[in-house]
Amino acid sequence: MNVVAKSALVNFWNSLPKGVPRETAEAAMTEWYATASKANWSNFSELKKTFNSADIVAGNKVIFDVGGNKYRIVGLVAFRSKRIFVLFVGTHAEYDAIDVKEL
Repeated sequence: MNVVAKSALVNFWNSLPKGVPRETAEAAMTEWYATASKANWSNFSELKKTFNSADIVAGNKVIFDVGGNKYRIVGLVAFRSKRIFVLFVGTHAEYDAIDVKEL
């Protein structure tokens, strides 16, 4: 899958406040990116075999739990064109404050 845009992940871990272990977030995001980039999913069922905690919401938006559920990535997954458009990257608490359907 072509993940668009890795920069959202980098911006997230670089924006974490001092005292928060950025290395942990960076490692978790990098692992997710590497796994998603290597994938060749044709449907949500196949995606779920890779990321069993993933959930799908309206319009093929997929919520990924990252880093032991410390972080969330919301991506618009286009199975036909093999792309994931990163719509949101944040902590679990930041995710709780948004409406995924509005992304």
